[in-house]
Amino acid sequence: MSVTPNINQNVAQLIDANLDRAREGLRAIEDWCRFGLKEKEKVITIKNWRHLLSQQHLEIYKRARSASNDKGAGLNHPAQEMRDNPKEIVAANFGRVQEALRVIEEFSRLSNPDLSKLSSEIRYLAYDLELNIIKSCDFNSRVNKIKSCKICLITKPHKEIAEIVLSAINAGVKMIQYRCKTGSDIENLAIAKELSLICKTNKSLLIINDRLDIALASDADGVHLGQEDIPVSDARKIIGDEKLIGLSTHSIEQVQIAQEQSCDYIGLGPIYPTNSKIISKSIGTDFLNQLQKTNNIPLFAIGGINKDNISEVVKAGAKRVAVINAIMAADDSYLASKELMEQLNK
Repeated sequence: MSVTPNINQNVAQLIDANLDRAREGLRAIEDWCRFGLKEKEKVITIKNWRHLLSQQHLEIYKRARSASNDKGAGLNHPAQEMRDNPKEIVAANFGRVQEALRVIEEFSRLSNPDLSKLSSEIRYLAYDLELNIIKSCDFNSRVNKIKSCKICLITKPHKEIAEIVLSAINAGVKMIQYRCKTGSDIENLAIAKELSLICKTNKSLLIINDRLDIALASDADGVHLGQEDIPVSDARKIIGDEKLIGLSTHSIEQVQIAQEQSCDYIGLGPIYPTNSKIISKSIGTDFLNQLQKTNNIPLFAIGGINKDNISEVVKAGAKRVAVINAIMAADDSYLASKELMEQLNK
């Protein structure tokens, strides 16, 4: 049997306002999980929280409502106008929910212990869910960037590596893969951190080749693995669900396996002969045509691609390419990047 709490009208009004605030915030988060992240379990969890709070939204609280006399109604903060992406909106609404639940917990402790306890329980669960959803937002953002990428610049040792990377990004390249095959770990990590800052500042992706440790230490967006590297499933356990994992492939069979392993993108090659990696032979462009109907993850054609042959790769169906010397060895890395980008956008 429900019990109507004996409560001061001002406190009842306060609880009503914060129940509304908490439920509204939860609804905003729930809808992003539903339509943006498409994560059913999170939607179910948040919907259940809203339902439980709704059950505790007693008539005595609603009767105390007086929006016309609420001196705080309609007040906004300039920060609200600065939220320009779903992650910031989700974070703001989690803050809104957590603050409202804390207020409810404090002011209902004596008059409605059940509501106070429920508010406390949801608030603590919300802290963990917020971190989980923020990670999903980060991953979702990275996946969307991968889909929009046209060129991945794979670096090689160069005294002006940072300048070349920034020039390429300014020309429209939105994905950088840092190869750190030579030099000390200290030097390579320093370069990775510098590139990470450049990429974050310019809303581009930084992927580290092979080295999970450097990827994590530099807060890169992900790691790229070869066929002989650590398995994708083990790499995922180390690098986390919010980071990207790419895999080099050299045959249709390897592409199919990569899709089964839930890779976030793949590199296919070498399309043309190259000195960058020791692989028995180039595979040509035929594979690109064959994969158009079966491949369902972003694919970067790689291997010997430059401004003279990129049109052939595009004609074969490639939507994305990965290059090294075409940009790294160019006299003008900005112009070289622009020329490649124009070919891909035709």
